[in-house]
Amino acid sequence: MPYVRIWVHLVWTTHNREPYLSKDIRRKLFIHIKENAKAKGIYLDFINGYLEHVHCLISMNAEQNISKIAHLLKGESSYWINKNQLTKSKFYWQDDYYVKSISNAEIHHVREYIKNQEEHHRTKTFQEEYDEFIEGIDLLEEK
Repeated sequence: MPYVRIWVHLVWTTHNREPYLSKDIRRKLFIHIKENAKAKGIYLDFINGYLEHVHCLISMNAEQNISKIAHLLKGESSYWINKNQLTKSKFYWQDDYYVKSISNAEIHHVREYIKNQEEHHRTKTFQEEYDEFIEGIDLLEEK
């Protein structure tokens, strides 16, 4: 069996970036996503987010691909949110997502970045964060 360890930082948003993810919903949702990931054989190292988005640090194995992981985590979690009526209206995730490969040397920094989302978004909107992702600005340099 091959040994494969590919770390990725996966980010996705609510449909139309609606601020559905209150602190209480996030707490329940992140526990659920972690349990679901484990059940599906996805190693989800760290998860957090803010009102309209989710960040995950994931270690992929040889049988996994980014598209399948994103589909499994997003699809099942939106179903779970709706089944448990956590939002007043029907909940959807945005179709797109952002993924960046992470080196072993960056893992600790990415965990800290993900951990501090609430504090981080006191001064920066998700749109600003996303624009920096797309422009290739190293968000870990902010520290």
